Formats: sequence, C-alpha cells, structure tokens
Amino acid sequence: MANQYVTYTVEESIAVATINHPPANTLSSAVMAEIEQVFSEFEKDSNVKAVVFTGAGQPFISGADIREIGVLSSAKKGEEVTSRGQMILNKIEGLDKPVIAAINGWCLGGGLELAMACHIRIASERARFGQPEINLGIIPGFGGTQRLMRIAGKAKAIELILTGDMINAAEAKAINLVNKVVPEAELMKQSIGLAKKIASKGRVAVQKAMEAILKGDGQPLSEALKLESKNFGILCETSDMKEGVKAFIEKRQPKFEGK
Repeated sequence: MANQYVTYTVEESIAVATINHPPANTLSSAVMAEIEQVFSEFEKDSNVKAVVFTGAGQPFISGADIREIGVLSSAKKGEEVTSRGQMILNKIEGLDKPVIAAINGWCLGGGLELAMACHIRIASERARFGQPEINLGIIPGFGGTQRLMRIAGKAKAIELILTGDMINAAEAKAINLVNKVVPEAELMKQSIGLAKKIASKGRVAVQKAMEAILKGDGQPLSEALKLESKNFGILCETSDMKEGVKAFIEKRQPKFEGK
C-alpha cells in the first residue's frame, strides 16, 4: 500500500523522502508510523547510500499533532507516546547511511527533534527553529531536551526550551544547530548535491566512519579510540581501500565498489 503522508524516490543512490501532511506537516501517530516504515526500507535497501529528508509546502515540520497530545490524560500514556517517538528518531540517528535534513520552513517542536536526529542539517534562509512545548505546559518528548543540549550546549538548550522562543536560520547556524544556511531556491539542489558527494565515497568507509562517530559519541575517549582503530583495521582489508590508494597514486578518481 502506498504511503499517504511520507513518500520517497531513489535516484543515483540518493533517497529523497518528503513529508506531506498539510497544512503544517504535523507529526501525527500515522505520520510517525510512515516515517518508521520508510527508514526501515532505507536500512534494508543496499542501493540507498544517503537520504535527504524534507517537507512539502511551506513548513518543514511544525511539530506534533496537538489534538493527539490533548487527549493524553495519564502519565503512562504520555510515556508510551514519547518512548515510541524516541525509538523512531533513534532509528533515524542510528542509520549507517547519512541522513540530511533539508529544512525548508518552520522546524518546531517534534520537527526540530526529528531534524536533530538527522546527521546533517541544511536550512533555507526563511527557516525558523524552536521547542515551544513549554507554552503548552509540557516539555519536548522526542529527545529534544537531550539532543539540543548536546548540539547547542546546556545553557542555550535551557534558554530555548524554557522560553519556547523561536530563532531564525542565521541564529541556528551560530549555535551549530544547522550546518549551512542557503537561499530557499538552492535548498534541495545543495542538499542532494551533498548527498551525492558522500555517496560517491567508498560505502564501507562511510559506514565505518558513521559507526565510529555515532557509537563513539558519549563513550570514554579511550573506548571510542579503540572503536576507531578497530574500524580502521577492518578497512585496511577492503578492495575499496586498495582502489583508493591506487587511484591517489595514479592521480585519478577512485572507482569504489563498496567491498
């Protein structure tokens, strides 16, 4: 059955996924289920080497579905909903293929939480960011209290979460919340271009680099360095490593085969 809210195309090993849930691309339970489904498909599809995730229309994602939140009347239900949301976003973050969030507009609440679970974030100049949950008498529940602190620092995370204030794209860039700010008309071109550049590298090297970074994050430095060394050693036995070195010596572009 075709998805209703989250669709994607794959071209030249780049998957472009789009959430289309007008008018605000809210993260209802049905939308979240489709996000989980498509990322499961990306995980299994060996042809997909990188993912670009964006929103249809004016917003990227304006947040969770307030109507669904409004009917949560017990601590147990609240924990169930947020635990499931965290699990889905952890799936995005844990993917060993780079995920680029192409942020075209409002990126608020659950939308910012999803963007922070992506590995790279590129924003259009008109994008706006915030965690406004405090204005509803709640807090971020899909990982926002933790990822924002780790990305932007504890003090800035406390400020943004406790005030519910929004910031513009330039401010988001200044606190490392996004990697790059581009004109709106250039957003998808640059996001897909970056995905293609990464996809042109050796698949195994990209995978092992992602593993070292993601699994090493939060570990003691000594343990993270052991993981880096182990993965480096694994790559020394690959055909791609031999091709990369040979191509460098011969002053040509390498032809990686993902082996």
